Amino acid sequence: MNNFTSITDVKNPNKLVQQVPSIKNNGVESKVGKHKSLALIFFNPSLRTRMSTQKAAQNIGMDVTVMNINADAWNIEFEDGTIMDGSTQEHIKDAVQVISSYCDVMGVRTFANLQNQKEDYEEKVLNKFLEYSSVPVISLESATLHPLQSLTDLATIAESGIQKPKVVLSWAPHPKKLPQAVANSFLEWIVQTDAKIKLTHPKGYELSDQFTGGVPITHNQKEAFKDADFIYAKNWSSYSNYGQTPQIEKNWTITSEKMNLTNNGKFMHCLPIRRNVVATDQVIDQSLVYKQAKNREYAAQAVLKNILEDL
Repeated sequence: MNNFTSITDVKNPNKLVQQVPSIKNNGVESKVGKHKSLALIFFNPSLRTRMSTQKAAQNIGMDVTVMNINADAWNIEFEDGTIMDGSTQEHIKDAVQVISSYCDVMGVRTFANLQNQKEDYEEKVLNKFLEYSSVPVISLESATLHPLQSLTDLATIAESGIQKPKVVLSWAPHPKKLPQAVANSFLEWIVQTDAKIKLTHPKGYELSDQFTGGVPITHNQKEAFKDADFIYAKNWSSYSNYGQTPQIEKNWTITSEKMNLTNNGKFMHCLPIRRNVVATDQVIDQSLVYKQAKNREYAAQAVLKNILEDL
């Protein structure tokens, strides 16, 4: 594996998914990362991604350096040909080449700005790292995708042992406008499995056709939940009316009443979660969210193992 930025970087996604519970149960030879270093670069806050990836690297013997760009570094310029006589002091071209000279693998996390659809979906920031890095790059979430989360989610579903599970990806409320990255990525990965996937969201919250092609969609949340084995909840802002949050009439919060429509279904969420907004306390407290969070460590370990073995 040369990089890990989307499912297209993985030759056999299902094999990688199966490696996650195997690592969880059996571990990995710690020497695979001995004398290797990982740089984690964050443009925005992180809890699970930061801690799980750092722990995963340490599990296999890697040294880890973490940098918060917006707090620890010079202001970064992204445009080529710019006369840098303003507030930016360092060009991304220089920053990435220097950072990658200090490490063997680099992870980078950035969010969508939700103002310019073209710029976000062209992955402007991530692609600058891919262009200028001399070492493999792992996406710790980008403007449009979150592959580490999706790998974790599929591994968590696979652990259940349910054959051809019915999985529902449901939009849920949130007080802030959020990117489509987790939803996009989950769909990109789940359609490669034998799961029966259904997408439900209010009108106005359609995702890009790039990720929803062939996926059954309904605007009736309760209908979607019937007999489901897994409910994956996530908020996202509008794709067509980019970054906007149209008003909705019905209550899309996940409740115990709605979960009772499922086939004893398990609730999933990537965290952090707004309690009693996205889902009620009772739903969250009886969910898989903590197992998902712990599995992030083993998913990151699987990715690092595959990248290091191909160096």
